[in-house]
Amino acid sequence: MCRTANHLLFSGSISRVRRAVRRFSDDDILDAVRQAQPDLVPIDAPLSLPKGRRTIHDRSGEHFRDCDRELQRRGIRFFPITLGPMRMLTERGLALKAKIRAMGYRAIECYPGAAQDVWGIPRQHQDRKELLAGLRKLGVRGLTKAATSDELDAATAALVGQWVLSGHGEMLGGEEGICIPSGRFLGKAKRNRLLFGCGGIGCIR
Repeated sequence: MCRTANHLLFSGSISRVRRAVRRFSDDDILDAVRQAQPDLVPIDAPLSLPKGRRTIHDRSGEHFRDCDRELQRRGIRFFPITLGPMRMLTERGLALKAKIRAMGYRAIECYPGAAQDVWGIPRQHQDRKELLAGLRKLGVRGLTKAATSDELDAATAALVGQWVLSGHGEMLGGEEGICIPSGRFLGKAKRNRLLFGCGGIGCIR
């Protein structure tokens, strides 16, 4: 697949961005994961199927997953994974999850838009400049004003993973659901891990 993904390497207690690299293939992503040797790989793509579906093209099962229903319950907007272009993203995410887990790393689903809603900062399509400002307030350093929307989502995915590793995240719908920051810990999360994040499809150390 050739969809662009952006990789961000964070370091230290202030989550400083050390590197931003644009990649174009799954092999690039897998190579980056090998180099980063991550504790956690949050992927900005659906990593599970609705109950009763064996593949994303199987129409015999349910339309929503448990994590999707929880997003609905919390008033967080999302695109159902069974709609149009989301099917391709789901296929890619499922394939990457299998490969990353086969490499010995933990891969979980991340939804940057949901995390941004929890943190009370704009999504990238709403106000990119304010999203950048919001991430900076959350402790991210090194992102420039030229950061793309995908890079900002990459930073969001990495930061969500950091919250999860610090015990300040939650999984909607169980381990195969979506990881988001827990609202109970707003302003309290520790920033103490080296992180690697990929936007569009994401990762962490």
